[in-house]
Amino acid sequence: QVQLVESGGGLVQAGGSLRLSCAASGSIFSIEVMGWYRQAPGKQRELVASITSSSNAVYADSVKGRFTISRDNAKNTVYLRMNSLKPEDTAVYYCNVPLPWANYWGQGTQVPVSS
Repeated sequence: QVQLVESGGGLVQAGGSLRLSCAASGSIFSIEVMGWYRQAPGKQRELVASITSSSNAVYADSVKGRFTISRDNAKNTVYLRMNSLKPEDTAVYYCNVPLPWANYWGQGTQVPVSS
């Protein structure tokens, strides 16, 4: 089983920055893809960004140019640097590791962005 533990969430003012971290552990040799999703109140969960083991990244249009996803393969950790935050970024953020036998999620971390 794989465990994903998130950290770094919290209240931030519009225009501010925040970095989320997600550390993966468990019986696993490699992780090809890691990603971040978010779910705002009353809305569906959506992909924010994902990154491959070779650091090939994709972003949702809504965050492109403001957010940066990165990973430290030695630490099995994925990061999401969020700059120029907007109130519409307010959501619960979840890290995600899709594996052939299961889809693993972090516990979720609140990111309220005040205006």
